[in-house]
Amino acid sequence: MPENNIEEIGKIKLDLTHYPGEDYYCDGDAEDELLEITRNYSAVEYQRIIEERKSWEILYHLSSQRENIVEWLPITKEMKVLEVGSGCGAITGTLAGKAGEVTCIDLSRKRSRINAYRHMDADNVTIHVGNFQDVEPDLPCDYDYICLIGVFEYAQAYIRSETPYEDFLNTIRKHLNPEGHIAIAIENKFGLKYWAGCREDHLGTYFSGIENYPDGGVVRTFTAEGLRRIAKNCGYEYAQMYYPYPDYKFMTCLYSEERLPKTGELSNNLRNFDRDRLQLFDEKRVFDTIIQEGQFELFSNSYMMLLGPKLEEKYVKYSNDRKPEFCIKTVFKENEHGKIIEKHPLSKEAWRHIENTAHAYDALAKRYQDSGLVINRCRLERANGSTEIKVGIETEEPYLSLAYVEGRTLEEILDDCLKRNDIERFGQLFDEYYKRISYGEEEKIADYDLIFSNIIVPENIDNAWNVIDCEWSFEKVIETKQIAFRSVYCYLLENEKRNSLNLDLIIRKLEIDQSDAEQYRKREMDFQKYVTGKHMSMAQMREAIGRPVYTVEAFCEGQALAAGKDRIQIYEDTGRGFNEEQSFFIDETVGEQVRVREDGMTELEIMISSGKSALRIDPCNDFCLIYLQEIRWNGTILPWKGRQIQVNGFKVGENTYACPTQDPNITVSLDGIRGEDSNVLQVTMQVTKLPEETVKHMQKRGLF
Repeated sequence: MPENNIEEIGKIKLDLTHYPGEDYYCDGDAEDELLEITRNYSAVEYQRIIEERKSWEILYHLSSQRENIVEWLPITKEMKVLEVGSGCGAITGTLAGKAGEVTCIDLSRKRSRINAYRHMDADNVTIHVGNFQDVEPDLPCDYDYICLIGVFEYAQAYIRSETPYEDFLNTIRKHLNPEGHIAIAIENKFGLKYWAGCREDHLGTYFSGIENYPDGGVVRTFTAEGLRRIAKNCGYEYAQMYYPYPDYKFMTCLYSEERLPKTGELSNNLRNFDRDRLQLFDEKRVFDTIIQEGQFELFSNSYMMLLGPKLEEKYVKYSNDRKPEFCIKTVFKENEHGKIIEKHPLSKEAWRHIENTAHAYDALAKRYQDSGLVINRCRLERANGSTEIKVGIETEEPYLSLAYVEGRTLEEILDDCLKRNDIERFGQLFDEYYKRISYGEEEKIADYDLIFSNIIVPENIDNAWNVIDCEWSFEKVIETKQIAFRSVYCYLLENEKRNSLNLDLIIRKLEIDQSDAEQYRKREMDFQKYVTGKHMSMAQMREAIGRPVYTVEAFCEGQALAAGKDRIQIYEDTGRGFNEEQSFFIDETVGEQVRVREDGMTELEIMISSGKSALRIDPCNDFCLIYLQEIRWNGTILPWKGRQIQVNGFKVGENTYACPTQDPNITVSLDGIRGEDSNVLQVTMQVTKLPEETVKHMQKRGLF
């Protein structure tokens, strides 16, 4: 152990005073790999490494999107932050960039070293390695923020009491200054993803949280009401609840009690990367129903509970799955001055994008003056209070301040038309939309993102419509037809319920042909590449990691197919040959007997009526080996001589056949065999399935 119990990695100090001498939990080889990456590569290379290695653990610990859950918090350089359970440092870097001082606690030395290597240039971070209960007495009592991100659910693992969650919270609270905040991010035990078929995050089992953890264990998650109850027991009369979506781990949107999601917004639901899952229903549709019924809080996948003075932030949307120069966040705030919208850059490379958007607002406002479209006021602000636009010139960090506009989006209104099957009204609204956005088409400024959700329509639609976002504007002429087609194209892609709209109707209205439409689609793909660069989207990452999703339909069909492969089918020839109409599965026939002996032999006893010239037995629908011990007809063993018994396989031993086909069968000729009105066929056989690769190998070797 280093002298004075301090290990230095770069500018970061690891305090090992309370380190027990060994790590009591570990992710094995994954942590060794993470240590190697953080020691040898810079943070700008992490995304490339994530995409190359296609590992859940690498994605989980190194993805920049993990930082979103705390990035929005109004932490300043005058503040001190305590991070409990800092792990491999997924959020430590963001906290260090915002705060004046950051104190971390984690039980694992290896994870703490990973954290230190990835943030080794941060001179305001100290990591205490050891058990929380041992470290806690040495902590000061003046933290402005205490972050428990994915930690609170483990409280009873290290707080031995009848009320571990309350005791943990009360202990933490002692170290908070009077105006400070405790931030708790945790899964919701009633999260919709668990009802839909995701495994419980900590246990990897189905429905554990919903069933209230019947198998025990130390992990517990809570509903919003459960979290409020714990907070109230600790003296907090009010808890500010936020709802990270899709969950707190890879949050893209943060909702609040004042700004809940609207129908149609929650569409990125297949975001589990750690395990395979079922999909028992369409979560987007169910979320829409839940929102309409006012029950979103109960079924939100995750929570962020803030204890302390109420914050102004009501909604945050992250757009940081893009190129660095386009990574921004959109924030909705509400304070004594009213409601405002802000757009902030998430990297220095994105400063110019913010400045360009402010510049585009001025140009668009001039283009659409007197058009029936109003571009939402967009003012450039800077940290120093300046509103000067100096594109490409570094001053203070810029951000945009936009007016908050009440009303319904054109998208919502068009959705209502489709629900009522009022295609005529849909067409009228689209015509009005097209007329308004066409104004000044010859000008060298165009908003490529005039999609329906970016347009607020007043109650009296004859009044001006408000464009609430001009982020993707370009100083060039763009055909209005292309912009309008893109709006419809995106509208249809976002929700399969909109498929009742015939795209041909819009194509006719725009007076374009299919080749034009295809060209517009290609330009949209090029635009998406322009925005995201070469990076994989999170949906693509999920596919690359390879966690399958099993729908109910596919699962049932798979089960039926698997069962079908094991079913024995009997064909009867009455003179017309074998056909499906004159066949049956033995499990559908009254009176049949099927028995599997201890030695693996299957015994069949089947009643056969008179008038049959031949029978065919299909023992399964798969490649197999068939060993026929004997076949009896009314108690008499049928001989193997002649063509009495035939198998469509290759003889590989006495009465044993290899069938390199998924339609193996045994044909029994009844010519010359005496029958009764009712006959008994008895078959004793053993069927062993062969893997397809084995069959191919045997065929290559010339064994078949």
